[in-house]
Amino acid sequence: MPPHDARASDVGCVAIGRNEGDRLVRCLRSLAGRVAHVVYVDSASTDGSAARARELGADVVELDLSIPFTAARARNEGFARLREIAPELRYVQFVDGDCEVVEGWLETARARLEQDRSLAVVCGRRRERFKDASVWNRIIDVEWDTPVGEASACGGDAMMRIDAFVEVGGFDGSLIAGEEPELCVRLRRAGHRIERLDAEMTLHDAAMTHVSQWWKRTVRAGHAFAEGAALHGASEQRHWVQETRRIFFWGAVVPGIAVGAAVPTLGASLALLAAYPVSASRIYKSTRARGRSRADSAAYAVSVSVGRFAELQGALKYHLGRARGRRSGLIEYK
Repeated sequence: MPPHDARASDVGCVAIGRNEGDRLVRCLRSLAGRVAHVVYVDSASTDGSAARARELGADVVELDLSIPFTAARARNEGFARLREIAPELRYVQFVDGDCEVVEGWLETARARLEQDRSLAVVCGRRRERFKDASVWNRIIDVEWDTPVGEASACGGDAMMRIDAFVEVGGFDGSLIAGEEPELCVRLRRAGHRIERLDAEMTLHDAAMTHVSQWWKRTVRAGHAFAEGAALHGASEQRHWVQETRRIFFWGAVVPGIAVGAAVPTLGASLALLAAYPVSASRIYKSTRARGRSRADSAAYAVSVSVGRFAELQGALKYHLGRARGRRSGLIEYK
């Protein structure tokens, strides 16, 4: 794909996906003519994604089926291909295949990285394209609404300085989730900074319509929290230690004491369960304070409270697998 102008000639893009269909088409079209090169990495799609990507001008990498898939591995292999075909690039935009890059983002991100050499990563606003299609999409849209400014981590959509990415060895290809924050731990340890800009970046299509999808996605988050804490919890950054403790407190300690002590306390311990609606109320108020609607705030507050049990499942899955010397497989929700 030819660069749109001289400003994009040192920017490449790595998009990853599996059976994204029309979402992938929107993704690649949003990049056409705006960066020097686009590499699409396909994880065994059966919907013709690889062929469609080639038709749209992307360089396609199809992952070896004999090695377990992870998003981190896909991004690393895509980046390696990008460096092979365009070693002169200075910046790489990573994007998931279910996202469309908003017009103007690439120029904004590149300009910010040019302006401040201490920055290794910049990201912006990710929104749900079909926010009102389901309550689950609305919940995810609230999740994307994170503070701007100095950040500890980015998500799957971000522009990175290539020399910084290479310096720390790229993504940890063994991680099934949470690979972007883990990368950011190492970048910050090396003296680099991450920033979230107050700029529209991507439109995401979660395509989430069932509670089972939300549950699996939340299980995956719990797994990521537990593994991240195990990897970097002892570091100065205390990566995801607080989040993991919160999972076990709300998912196991509170209900365990409430139910386990019900007989000797003649049911008095069950009053501890009132802590859940109190916690949900606090989350609701803080979400409303960010300008979200009552419906969105309520849905998000309930999802966080109930989600502790799904996160616990994911955290336990990680620790049990670790104890047995086994790595978890992908936890996919769509």
